[in-house]
Amino acid sequence: MSINMGNLGLTDSLIQESKQYNNLFIGRVSSQFKNLYKVITENGELIAEIAGKLHYKVNDQSELPAVGDFVMVDRMDNFQGNGIIHQVLTRKSVFARKSAGSKEELQVVATNIDTVFICMSLNNDFNLRRLERYLSIAWDSGALPVVVLTKSDLCSDIEEKLDEVSSIAIGVDVHVTTSTSDEGYQSLQKYLSHGKTVAFIGSSGVGKSTLINRLIGENVVETKEIRNDDKGRHTTTRRELFLLPDSGVVIDTPGMRELGIMSADLSKSFVDIDELAAQCKFNDCTHTNEPKCAVQNAIQEGTLTVERLENYRKLAREAKYEGLNSKMIEKEKLNELFKDMGGMKSARKFLKQQKKRK
Repeated sequence: MSINMGNLGLTDSLIQESKQYNNLFIGRVSSQFKNLYKVITENGELIAEIAGKLHYKVNDQSELPAVGDFVMVDRMDNFQGNGIIHQVLTRKSVFARKSAGSKEELQVVATNIDTVFICMSLNNDFNLRRLERYLSIAWDSGALPVVVLTKSDLCSDIEEKLDEVSSIAIGVDVHVTTSTSDEGYQSLQKYLSHGKTVAFIGSSGVGKSTLINRLIGENVVETKEIRNDDKGRHTTTRRELFLLPDSGVVIDTPGMRELGIMSADLSKSFVDIDELAAQCKFNDCTHTNEPKCAVQNAIQEGTLTVERLENYRKLAREAKYEGLNSKMIEKEKLNELFKDMGGMKSARKFLKQQKKRK
């Protein structure tokens, strides 16, 4: 069996990067279970484990292989034992969250994603504040977020809920879907194409697996019927990548009970608040009781809700951006990114290089 690696998302830049690793082969991680990985190569799928040297040289767990990663392995089949992963190639996007619990660790959900389908059902799962949280992480990942509202057949006030979602998902495509008809998911097909990767993210039981089965055209993911309390049943237990015939890749992920934030793009997910803040009289306005505060004026006029502002503050605290404007947040991100490379001096050099490329 020969796999079209281009359809799997392999790019010329990754091929060029791989040339520095002699006697190794490119594969893409399709799933992980305990310390073993499934890796797809042009010869098919194999089981692999991480080389001890790779374990030793990474700074933290988030740098180890994750579903969606392109990796360099020492073989293309399992005829002579498990493959060994020696290198993770450069990621173009990373959807990650704070690990569950109190540890300040980053858990990578999926990598090298082009589009993130943020799935939320229109029945009991509907939650605007949670959606804002998902959008903040999705924008920060480097992938394009798309909101997918599921189970429209169980909703009696679709237009009202759609208006609510549109008011916070600014600049984001929003699709209403149902699994009860063939037309209920067709609007999502345009995001699936050769070489592109779409990840399905959302709470347990919102219908991610059902949508994937519909888009693939066969039941590759287990699904269960809805419970008596109008909530879906959790079926996906691990992240898994599926290759579509000449239509790219989809990644299914387990429902997330917790979605902690360690980094977020609040300037895109809360662009309305950012634009209002720029109109405040004082640059360091806290949007509480200062005179001529455009944010508070918007709340009084009814164009911004108190709940949205409070969630913005909550997410900013979690990401340790409280009290910072969008420019200050970007500076903080760059400082963190280049803290081991000379701080802002390296960051400025990096930005100059990016401008030259443009």
